[in-house]
Amino acid sequence: MAGVSVGTVDRVIHGRSGVSEASRKRVEEILKQLDYQPNMYASALASNKRYTFACLLPQHEAEEYWTDVEKGIDDAVKAYSDFNVAVTLVYYDPYDYHSFVEASRRLLSQEPDGVLLAPTVPLYTKPFTDELENRDTPYIYIDSNIREGKALSFFGQNSFRSGYFAARMLMLLAGEQAKEIVIFRKINAGIVGSNQQERREIGFREYMQIHHPACRIWGLDLHAKSDAKDTQMLDDFFRAHPGVKNGITFNSKAYIIGEYLQEHGSHDFNLMGYDLLRRNVECLKQGSIFFLIAQQPVLQGFDGIKALCDHLILKKPVERENFMPVDLLTKENIDFYSSAKRM
Repeated sequence: MAGVSVGTVDRVIHGRSGVSEASRKRVEEILKQLDYQPNMYASALASNKRYTFACLLPQHEAEEYWTDVEKGIDDAVKAYSDFNVAVTLVYYDPYDYHSFVEASRRLLSQEPDGVLLAPTVPLYTKPFTDELENRDTPYIYIDSNIREGKALSFFGQNSFRSGYFAARMLMLLAGEQAKEIVIFRKINAGIVGSNQQERREIGFREYMQIHHPACRIWGLDLHAKSDAKDTQMLDDFFRAHPGVKNGITFNSKAYIIGEYLQEHGSHDFNLMGYDLLRRNVECLKQGSIFFLIAQQPVLQGFDGIKALCDHLILKKPVERENFMPVDLLTKENIDFYSSAKRM
């Protein structure tokens, strides 16, 4: 249509030199008339380029929350296998900020094409993301969001609103006359281990301050790295506070309290927690956990890798913030929740 060779059209489409101004204008006009859009999928396949992504995640045991995130990552690698995508996993101790620094240095030495990370506190996350920005390496936050900086995207819940919602649900369960509740934490050397947990508690406390200012909130800090010590601490707490009948934990180990309640025959305590770990689901079905809030970690892991592929390979735009739904589950609906069917 332009009266030029296929090679000339190709050079115009890809912005290469060696084309006269007159020929370039004729080709560009016809591309505009045809509303031509390049097939990035075909181009990516033809390039045969290899892409390596690195994921920086907290250390964890099997069947914990991050295991499901890893499953989503693995599913995405398989889905995008045609594009020669590979992923390496690097881990840090979530209760040791220096572990994050050391792990991030190891990750940088791999020179990945893109990064998916669960950030720690901004003070220690920022030097890492600053270096990624200096290298023009796109990075995506998962589970916890830090709005400052130039992250390509975020996948996870709105932690503040999740905590606010959790407070409302717990108080509907507890009743308007509830005088005391308890927040169970997992802490090591003063570190909670997750920005998300801290933001959930902030949202929770804001709801309580607005709607139930007279309700006293106790805090029990359990051992993050020694579950064996928790029983005595729980014994001491419930002995000292027999009137506390409602509580919540913002981490994924609600089963620690749930199993304790089962062993001690405590059937009049309303416990709320997060995430569909197998032991959490068992406690939910047996009644020692009343509510669980789920946040679709498999989907977070999958969509995080998908976003890197969309951005780097397919040249598609990516949304900056992608919030997961706040799914409230009970023993009555848990069997119908898709993420729980494989447990």
